[in-house]
Amino acid sequence: MLKHIDEYRDKKLVETLVRAIAATVTRKWTLMEICGGQTHSIMRYKLQDLIPKEISLIHGPGCPVCVTPVELIDLAVELASRPGVILASFGDMLRVPGSQHDLLSIKAKGGDVRMVYSPLDALEIAAGFPDKEVVFFGVGFETTAPAVALTIKQAHLRKLENFSVLVSHVLVPPAIEALLQSEHSRIDGFLAAGHVCTVMGTHEYEPIAKRHKIPIVVTGFEPVDILLGIRLCIEMLEQNLSGVENAYARTVRPEGNPEARKLLQEIYQPVDRKWRGIGTIPGSGLGIAAAYRKYDAQLKFELQEVEAKESEICMAGKILTGQMKPSDCKAFGTLCTPEKPLGAPMVSTEGACSAYYRYSRIARADP
Repeated sequence: MLKHIDEYRDKKLVETLVRAIAATVTRKWTLMEICGGQTHSIMRYKLQDLIPKEISLIHGPGCPVCVTPVELIDLAVELASRPGVILASFGDMLRVPGSQHDLLSIKAKGGDVRMVYSPLDALEIAAGFPDKEVVFFGVGFETTAPAVALTIKQAHLRKLENFSVLVSHVLVPPAIEALLQSEHSRIDGFLAAGHVCTVMGTHEYEPIAKRHKIPIVVTGFEPVDILLGIRLCIEMLEQNLSGVENAYARTVRPEGNPEARKLLQEIYQPVDRKWRGIGTIPGSGLGIAAAYRKYDAQLKFELQEVEAKESEICMAGKILTGQMKPSDCKAFGTLCTPEKPLGAPMVSTEGACSAYYRYSRIARADP
């Protein structure tokens, strides 16, 4: 068992795995990594260039900031514009464009918008400002949802009535189903997100793999992790096997984290959720359950979602579903940059466009 992070970047191990993949593959395969963190590692370490050309890596909707719908950004902007409201969220969310404004521009106009590192930070703000309404804009997959759930429970226990959450949590398995059911799907196998499976385990993926007859390999985030996931996935494809394999056993257990899962079941309930650039995916979101509904900002402030129009130039939807890569977008690096993004994938630290922009620039700067 490797114990230190540097060992998962070991050049000899990388070379060994690359040779093993090359010795296994006999035809073309397309694999999708779900997690944006994996996308950044693939770009940073140029893994696509190391593996055989027969294997194509495409990038999925595994960036929570990227898939947050424009409508919810607009609701957050509306709340942040109200007097007496403090809107708190993670840093990436402040620059994600809504239909007309982002949260950072509202802050510049005098809105009380605060960047926090944890939803519990927002709870402490609520405790310190009892005369203000504090709203935490909660986004993320099953990875961050438990922390927000814990914060809601703490607000309940501490009887903090001036705290609420604008919820935009999404779930991975329904998204995989939607991708596989799409007429545009060209996915032969998935590299599943290790941190999501650390919370939820692997059982949810088994019926999907069986139903669609595909391999799903739970994978970590370092070069050795990802190459091991690719090797296992290619071995299964070459042998016409389907199912779920765990290539991240140092962190992931089949049952996941039982306490975190129990907390999610207590605080949330499944809801249909719209994904930016993709559309509504049934049962793909988490909404606040009835027992804790007074902490639901949409209900508390009687917010009504209005259909919002996304940029016609931005190709985020096709990028998030693996139909095209960021470098295929005509606006990439010209009309759309991290300083002036057209869409969320160029803003987020987990966005595919951000990864391509950052690491392709580094590659061009190399001697």
